[in-house]
Amino acid sequence: MNRKPHIAATQKTILANFTVSSGARVYRTRNELAPCDFLGRLRTALAVLYLKHQKNWHGFTRRTALDWMTRACGRSAMETIWTPLLKGKFERHFDQVSMAWFWSRIHIRANSRSTGSGEKLGYFRGGFNTITSALEREIRRRGVAVQTGVSVERFLAGERAAVINGEKIPFEFCIFTGPSPALARLLPASEPLIDYAAKLRSIEYLGAACLIFTSDQSLGDFYWVNVNEPGAPYLVFIQHTNLVDKGFYGGKNVYYIGAYLAPDGKMFALSDDELTKSWFGYLPKMFPGFDAQRVNERHIFRFRAAQHIVDTCYEERIPDHRTPQPGVFLANFSQIFPEDRGTNFSVREGNKIAAMVREAAK
Repeated sequence: MNRKPHIAATQKTILANFTVSSGARVYRTRNELAPCDFLGRLRTALAVLYLKHQKNWHGFTRRTALDWMTRACGRSAMETIWTPLLKGKFERHFDQVSMAWFWSRIHIRANSRSTGSGEKLGYFRGGFNTITSALEREIRRRGVAVQTGVSVERFLAGERAAVINGEKIPFEFCIFTGPSPALARLLPASEPLIDYAAKLRSIEYLGAACLIFTSDQSLGDFYWVNVNEPGAPYLVFIQHTNLVDKGFYGGKNVYYIGAYLAPDGKMFALSDDELTKSWFGYLPKMFPGFDAQRVNERHIFRFRAAQHIVDTCYEERIPDHRTPQPGVFLANFSQIFPEDRGTNFSVREGNKIAAMVREAAK
């Protein structure tokens, strides 16, 4: 694997510890009973090539990805590759997803590859904490107080103020970055906030569960494996230390298993031990040599609002950044369209919302 230890020295410190890997991401389909036939592979290649060069996505907005890709790729490719991925990503909503969203996933990924080289992935050494810690240090350096562990209870009608931990706290501007329905719960029930809150509540989310564990076992050469087999309990299996050298983790192999789940479903409600048992019970089907006894640490994380449902009417429901509540702005990943969430888009949205606040402050 070709790794570059640092990006160019001219980059700012926040990006100094950034690992770049070429060709690290590999998709592997495990549907052995119905492998994609030659025609399906050919049609998929042509569809991806078309989407790579198609820059106008607006015509895709009202079409579902399931319908468009079925017509383009055929039954074999859909059953083997695309339908399982759509189901894994959007669960019961898989047949509602807009082709505009799907276009962005293919278009951006296909165009990220340089001529003559594979796809490149980057990882901040130390994870996103590298970014957040640097931002926090800079914010504090500028004399701003950073508070964590506080409870925002509600915004006050007609005021630039919120109730936080039972106390009225005035503000000049507020940028809310949580899930859209969470903001709806904090807004006063008064005009013109009622319509805006209804739009916020109209955005539906799937939850996610992630299992991170370490082991002295190496389970293969792949970094990223999308699991397409029907009935698989998770969508993705990642051997993180096939991207970032395990020397950064005390010689341990670091793994990540993830699934999108309905936040009110049975799988999401399983205890940590029950979820681990289910997922570890499936791993030997992928890696017969997997030994759960050789697992060291393990941690499970759950998120109730991990993926918004981007259906064919979604563009009409995207909430404005400027809310009707005085001084309050919204900036979250549900406003990114047709692209999905990502670090680059977060930076783009951060610059956008900062410009809006500066303009409002004039």
